[in-house]
Amino acid sequence: MQGREALPSQDDGERREGETRHVPVMLRRCLDLLGPALDKPGAVVVDCTLGLGGHSEALLKAHPEVRLIGLDRDTEALRLAGERLAPFGDRATLVHAVYDELPDVIARLGIDGVQGVLFDLGVSSMQLDEADRGFAYAQDAPLDMRMDQTTGASAAEVLNTYAPGELVRILRTYGEEKQAKRIVSAVVRERAKEPFRNSARLVELIRDALPQAAKRTGGNPAKRTFQALRIEVNGELAVLERAVPAAVRSLAVGGRIAVLSYHSLEDRLVKQVLAAGAANTAPPGLPVVPERYQPRLKLLTRGAELPTEDEVAENRRAAPARLRGAQRIREDVA
Repeated sequence: MQGREALPSQDDGERREGETRHVPVMLRRCLDLLGPALDKPGAVVVDCTLGLGGHSEALLKAHPEVRLIGLDRDTEALRLAGERLAPFGDRATLVHAVYDELPDVIARLGIDGVQGVLFDLGVSSMQLDEADRGFAYAQDAPLDMRMDQTTGASAAEVLNTYAPGELVRILRTYGEEKQAKRIVSAVVRERAKEPFRNSARLVELIRDALPQAAKRTGGNPAKRTFQALRIEVNGELAVLERAVPAAVRSLAVGGRIAVLSYHSLEDRLVKQVLAAGAANTAPPGLPVVPERYQPRLKLLTRGAELPTEDEVAENRRAAPARLRGAQRIREDVA
């Protein structure tokens, strides 16, 4: 990650219900990045992480002719965003889908190439704020963590059924947790006595398992484990690996993509895809570079852009955000 190499607090995300709760992250900059591609007849923009619709609402207001496709795997988010975006009528089409399904969604809607794509990754504020979703380590709740509660295994099922080695891998890879073995040993010992169901027991276990030195820095000692479980439960990185290249392929020439990431694992994937698209792929030594080797993308941000101090003061959940953008400048050539 460019800038601060940090794991998020449970404050990553943006979407908050109502104007008093919902402060979209880096909204002005997202509008500036996407805007030049959207002021044309028939322009379509896809909000791949609709949440409560704050970014989508702003895009629809800023570009009165644009059509918006909003994707979210969370059925409750779709319901609430639908209420928010109802005044825009058929300009907004909301779809229950994971964001790597973008190509299939636009194909079903008869759309051949879009002018804008926005990702606001991570867990949403609505999911953090609703205690019964189990994302937040600051309050006791069932260990669910599924963004789409209609499918898949919960965090409790992961904790109670995964082999110890697999749990260690998840905590190390997705949470960058140096004390993974200590935590997993405690989990395995405790789940043999009684299965895990609620978050408070897990938080207490983590506090007890960590050495004092590890508890003195980095905020709540449970945050890395909760992040790792959330990523595993929702397959976030695997989905993202598919989604960003698919979004780039879905852009029409001149179209733009903006991606907000909240931890180094996400940002690294986004950086790799956009950098690869902006690179010359010709073998060295060619006197003339054939078109098929020319870059498909032009980077619109220098590294990852950070929120301003004012943005963080207005919305503390913006603090770990990293924004990258690119423009499609060339079709794929076989």
